Amino acid sequence: MESRLQGDERLDYLVDESLKIIQSPSVFSFSLDAVLLSRFAYIPIQKGRIIDLCSGNGAVALLLTQRSKAQITGVEIQERLSDMAKRSIVLNGLEDQVSMVTDNIVNLPEKLGHGRFDAVVCNPPYFPSANRKDHNENEHLAVARHEIYCTLEDVVSVSSKLVKQGGKVTFVHRPQRLMDILSTMRAYRLEPKRLQFIHPKKGSEANMLLIEGMKDGRPDLHIHSPLTVYGEDGQYTEELKTVFYGK
Repeated sequence: MESRLQGDERLDYLVDESLKIIQSPSVFSFSLDAVLLSRFAYIPIQKGRIIDLCSGNGAVALLLTQRSKAQITGVEIQERLSDMAKRSIVLNGLEDQVSMVTDNIVNLPEKLGHGRFDAVVCNPPYFPSANRKDHNENEHLAVARHEIYCTLEDVVSVSSKLVKQGGKVTFVHRPQRLMDILSTMRAYRLEPKRLQFIHPKKGSEANMLLIEGMKDGRPDLHIHSPLTVYGEDGQYTEELKTVFYGK
């Protein structure tokens, strides 16, 4: 697998200069939600298996290597994004730890087996796919943002099947879908355990949430302090920098 750039692709840094990622303006690029998901999620540190669903160009999978030595599998349905992720893996010399599967997530339980993973992370499409005319004209962006190939229920159901008993599943999503997320998680035996709201700036409504569930866990939800992204000066807050770069 060659790692050189193709077409309109560019090479960016992932948070700091320790990881590089191949991106393109014509497909969905990683953003803040991917970084926050990679920092919030429970993952095994030394060994085990992690799966990253709706992986896009592989940002979350790559970032998780900064926190874990476990084997990481990324899954992306769009061939172009999956290929970009594969080349980024090679570029960073992570072939022995990270691999990519190009497939629809609904096929994974049969393909990979039930209860095979210690942790599941997912940055899914946020918006229901009610009307195709409301989608972005760019098909790559539409698939990333709208539930065209997988619904919220698909994401939760597949995650529950893939994760081990007592394993953790973590999603990043929109606060407007919170009740759907909670009810669907419980319906598929993923008991919500940790929840955090992300606010663009102080005094603004939350525009993102991070939520973790445990397979067949006991009811015991902990709500973290909200995280504010930007300060009055328009720069990242110190708390956000701490999440990004550590103390």
